[in-house]
Amino acid sequence: MILRLKNQTLGKLNPTRSYLSSLVLRRDSHSQIRTKPDHDRRRREYEGSEKSKKEHDGLFLCKSKGQHLLTNTRILDAIVRSSDIRPTDTVLEIGPGTGNLTMKLLEASQNVVAVELDKRMVEILRKRVSDHGFADKLTIIEKDVLKTEFPKFDLVVANIPYNISSPLVAKLVYGSNTFRSATLLLQKEFSRRLLANPGDSDFNRLAVNVKLVADVKFVMDVSKREFVPPPKVDSSVVMITPKEVKPDVNVQEWLAFTRTCFGKKNKTLGSMFRQKKKVMELLSLSAARNGSKVEFDTDVEDDEDEDGRDSVLCLDTDASIFKERVVGLLRTNGFEEKRPSKLSHGELLHLLSLFNQAGIFFHDITSLPMDLLHE
Repeated sequence: MILRLKNQTLGKLNPTRSYLSSLVLRRDSHSQIRTKPDHDRRRREYEGSEKSKKEHDGLFLCKSKGQHLLTNTRILDAIVRSSDIRPTDTVLEIGPGTGNLTMKLLEASQNVVAVELDKRMVEILRKRVSDHGFADKLTIIEKDVLKTEFPKFDLVVANIPYNISSPLVAKLVYGSNTFRSATLLLQKEFSRRLLANPGDSDFNRLAVNVKLVADVKFVMDVSKREFVPPPKVDSSVVMITPKEVKPDVNVQEWLAFTRTCFGKKNKTLGSMFRQKKKVMELLSLSAARNGSKVEFDTDVEDDEDEDGRDSVLCLDTDASIFKERVVGLLRTNGFEEKRPSKLSHGELLHLLSLFNQAGIFFHDITSLPMDLLHE
């Protein structure tokens, strides 16, 4: 009896279990049918987006080299219009890429000099220009732009690779070439720093150095979506116009001075120039410029020849005297409690002049000129 009841119960459970199993299998089957196409679609979209990030018309673009091609015709036209190109102008373009901007510059100017290091880009650019009948108006320099001596030109119009923005801007504004203006497409954050004025939170050494010799004007912002491949940040167009009259100052001394002041731009000058390390550095540089040298060994014999001691500054005693001279100069002229980020160019030039007149110098005469042209 008991055995029969057990068999009947199992008989009733088995169909139920089979039915539940079939439901589970059916659900999994439907899930697989639904999921696979979605997964494939997402994978295709991802692969397509990855391809668009890296390739343009079959050309592999290297983001690390700043190769982002501007493709929006409306924005390209706006850049050319804002550049105020004359039919007689020779335009310098840096990093022309495949020639989207170059073609419009060739239409508006007499000649274009393009500096491009990537041989693949050069090949595409030559063919494109030749196909449109502009080959005789284009000169291509296949060199590193930072190591190239520019020929004569009237204007600069360029989409600048982000990774060389600072040294390139410095090379333009402090270089030997004279030009009317430079219309540059730069990283937005870099442009804001370039446009900053005394008192702004973004005011920095880059801005103070560039604006010593040039005026900088904002033109427009450009979304990162307008580039192929799109960069991580938006861009801005600015126009840099060299000043007709530039301050009479030793450029290397000025650049070294601003590097010192803007290293801690929000500290007061009095606090900055009381630091022992800074005092030692200025003492050494100033002594070298004045024909002396600093002796860092403080064990100087008492009976040392007097003439020899005149040409050797004892570090312990002279560093203290030198610091008091520096701080005294700041205090006497009202600069002790002022901060570099708040000072105008006129005030900074005046302070540098006071330092130099007192025999205090900032430039290491043994360094190469380009060492101080960028941050």
